[in-house]
Amino acid sequence: MSSLFPALTGDPGARAALRFGDRSLTYAEFATAAGAVAERVRGRERVAVWATPTPETAVGVVGVLLAGAAAVPLNPKSGEKELGHILGDSAPSAVLAGPGDALPAASAGLERIDVEVGGRGPVAEDVEDLSEDRYGDGDPALVVYTSGTTGPPKGAVIPRRAVATTLDALADAWQWTGEDVLVHGLPLFHVHGLVLGVLGPLRHGGSVRHLGRFTTEGAARELNTGATMLFGVPTMYHRIAEALPGDPELAKALAGARLLVSGSAALPVHDHERIAAATGRRVIERYGMTETLMNTSVRADGEARAGTVGVPLPGVELRLVEEDGTAITAYDGETVGEIQVRGPNLFTEYLNRPDATAAAFTADGFFRTGDMAVRDPDGYVRIVGRKATDLIKSGGYKIGAGEIENALLEHPAVREAAVTGEPDADLGERIVAWIVPADPQSPPGLEELAGHVARRLAPHKRPRVLRLRGALPRNDMGKIMKRALAHG
Repeated sequence: MSSLFPALTGDPGARAALRFGDRSLTYAEFATAAGAVAERVRGRERVAVWATPTPETAVGVVGVLLAGAAAVPLNPKSGEKELGHILGDSAPSAVLAGPGDALPAASAGLERIDVEVGGRGPVAEDVEDLSEDRYGDGDPALVVYTSGTTGPPKGAVIPRRAVATTLDALADAWQWTGEDVLVHGLPLFHVHGLVLGVLGPLRHGGSVRHLGRFTTEGAARELNTGATMLFGVPTMYHRIAEALPGDPELAKALAGARLLVSGSAALPVHDHERIAAATGRRVIERYGMTETLMNTSVRADGEARAGTVGVPLPGVELRLVEEDGTAITAYDGETVGEIQVRGPNLFTEYLNRPDATAAAFTADGFFRTGDMAVRDPDGYVRIVGRKATDLIKSGGYKIGAGEIENALLEHPAVREAAVTGEPDADLGERIVAWIVPADPQSPPGLEELAGHVARRLAPHKRPRVLRLRGALPRNDMGKIMKRALAHG
């Protein structure tokens, strides 16, 4: 295959590659730093990366890819139990981190390799050779852990082919070139922030300015000083919509942007309209998953139709199917079906889970997304919900209810637990914990349970609402009926 990062080979030059706050690297500096990492991890199968929003994460991940190994991004906010599962399941031979990063006890048995952004390693032909024919395009690039609806997170093995084809398809859809400067404040331990938000600019020869933590002021500053694209999740765009009436600088910044992209969950139409009215610019949406990277997008040269995720990207086959698996052939904008996709953008397997991998695919190779949608006659896709009720989209994250329930049940004051999502203007959905207390006279409080969950999993998985019940509704098989909870 061709190099994943052609801009790092040959003569990378003094063009800006990335900037995090007041720390920046040119392409030449980035190439030598990533080359130094590649030298240290060459020959390994998987290497974990402590994925803080820093240049070290970007250099570390790219260095692992240049060495032909697979990077396992770690969420620095993960609880010990979740982190222990991920490290035990993926079995990396080392963990990359910034020199000043304090790593948790779960990583104590791993070799630690500090990433030096001033490091120097082989570049030009050596680096290009490392990322080309010596490593097949089906070889793993990343193992990204995704929360399932039950049980611990599963590691989706994403091949090099999927990274390259997705980023090239987005370049086609968004007219994304080396002239673009991307700004975002997304975490770097999942697909949106890492693959699209860091590897994308590096593949296309552009640059990225990472805000560290998203603020409307930071986005406005960067867009008013040369940035051309903004990536965000609905929570961020909701905050932008709220701030616009009193912030003319923000309105000016968005009006001057070439492309505003929202993803990871549906952006409410109300926020679409408020942003468009204040700036004259429409936010476009795309649709993807950890297992598939990107499947569809509104095109830069197409209609930015609020509430839709556009059309299939080049190379992606998408179909809607009935509950019995029959393909829906007449697209009328009303008939709901499950989205199934096939193409070079797909993951290859769930690590160590052949059962889950087999269940995820149809006999003819389509991936069952579990997302329900309708499709207009002109091909536009509109997501309408989950096939199951156990996936919550909150603040741009996809969160499995099962692991939160398991964490809640570890609390001594909890007898039974169920977790659902409900609409939230800021987060998209907020996490609701339905609890049967062990002692009805002394029930646990929301703050206590939220802290309990955040320590075990991650802060964004904590419940925001607590509802106490004397019993949870169950069917004859003993399964909790969540729809009955949500509606009564």
